[in-house]
Amino acid sequence: MAYYYAEPSRTFNEYLLVPGYSSSECIPANTSLKTPVAKFKRGEEAPLCMNIPLVSAVMQSVSDDRMAIALAKEGGISFVYASQPIERQASMVKKVKDYKAGFVTSDSNLRPDQTLADILELKARTGHSTVAVTDDGTQNGKLIGIVTGRDYRVTRMDRNTRIDMFMTPIDKIIYALEGTSLKEANNIIWDHKLNTLPILSDEGRLVALVFRKDYTSNKENLLELTDSFKRYVVGAGINTRDYRERVPALVGAGADILCIDSSEGFTEWQKTTLRYIRGAYGDAVKVGAGNIVDREGFLFLAEAGADFVKVGIGGGSICITRETKGIGRGQATAVIEVAQARDEYFQKTGIYVPICSDGGIVHDYHIVLALAMGGDFCMLGRYFARFDESPSNKVSVGGNYMKEYWGEGSLRARNWQRYDMGDPAGELSFEEGVDSYVPYAGNLHDNLGVTLHKIRSTMCNCGALTVAEFQKKAKITQVSSLSIIEGGAHDVYLKDNAGASATK
Repeated sequence: MAYYYAEPSRTFNEYLLVPGYSSSECIPANTSLKTPVAKFKRGEEAPLCMNIPLVSAVMQSVSDDRMAIALAKEGGISFVYASQPIERQASMVKKVKDYKAGFVTSDSNLRPDQTLADILELKARTGHSTVAVTDDGTQNGKLIGIVTGRDYRVTRMDRNTRIDMFMTPIDKIIYALEGTSLKEANNIIWDHKLNTLPILSDEGRLVALVFRKDYTSNKENLLELTDSFKRYVVGAGINTRDYRERVPALVGAGADILCIDSSEGFTEWQKTTLRYIRGAYGDAVKVGAGNIVDREGFLFLAEAGADFVKVGIGGGSICITRETKGIGRGQATAVIEVAQARDEYFQKTGIYVPICSDGGIVHDYHIVLALAMGGDFCMLGRYFARFDESPSNKVSVGGNYMKEYWGEGSLRARNWQRYDMGDPAGELSFEEGVDSYVPYAGNLHDNLGVTLHKIRSTMCNCGALTVAEFQKKAKITQVSSLSIIEGGAHDVYLKDNAGASATK
């Protein structure tokens, strides 16, 4: 007879935090969101920590080198997606490790023989107003000119006008040569009142761009996450098929931590993959595993050698695993049980294995609940897909800007390795993810700042200044359907931009 759980599995929506005593020192400015990412022994420091408890998902539409740089600046880790050729993924990892803060690789480039229409299409897709004009239209071509919003007027120009007819040509551009320090570049920007300073090689090829706006941004990134060589920390996804080739390439490129990207982690394939990494690299290479939703799954991966364990099946906004296969568990219930198993394992073995809550996050307060319930950090997909830094296209849908967002189990991603069940055909038999849009939200820095402030503020409401203290002091209550309604705006007439609405 099948085993039946006595209690239903529950979501984050079904819980609230109850405030605790807050001292005068308990203010957001005094909080620390530092959290461990890799396992450690009792009495020792974790070999790898983050300054914020957030990582971006191992997804084509979320995590590439640009997202990894942006998130590392904020104190988190991005796991570069694995559903691509090994060489390309390793190249993305290397770009992050080679990145010099303030020196931006141009990803908006066109040829001089292209037109204003191409400028407008590129701007709509990327959101970038500065376009480098190179001889071959590549990011490292010979710089011919620069186009900004000041160089053209859409209402007065034919869209077929060639770029070289209105761009600012190279002979009128102030630039610096490769080898210029960031301090020197910023001095040139301020001395000449520039918004953008191109960095060129001796042959005149574009190496990077330095922006005036990034000067302030760099001063604000007090939590940036770097390794011992002051390079940004970056993660990378792997699968249970080509790990013997992919892992060495990623380690060689400088990946700080790996993550087995799979919809279900309680498998022999994950154990075999972990055994290979431990045999080849010992504990030098950090690797997370998952996903699981119960005590048994956690203990299996902890014993197999995982540095962290990912919790959650079927809770992602683009995941339809529960619909197609009837497999999964409410995210809150899964996190609660796995956190208890982690604590028991720590008491028994003296080894603390961090857990990552992956999925089920709709509102910012769900992140806070995941942490209070024992999660060490959260993996987010939809959240990060909305920003400029995600690799997907920005498109206009019904007059509103959207970002494309698709699941790794969708036919668009064709990531059959993630859903590997040993099928030699190596293909998706059916979809476990959808292709969708999410509302465009702007840049990562500003949006993430609001989210982190909410987390810190809630921790203070509960009388905690660190994540560990928060988990000890948090008081959590289950809520009824009526109390959920009570928690939102009700029994009032809401205002909107068009005037008072008639909705209660």
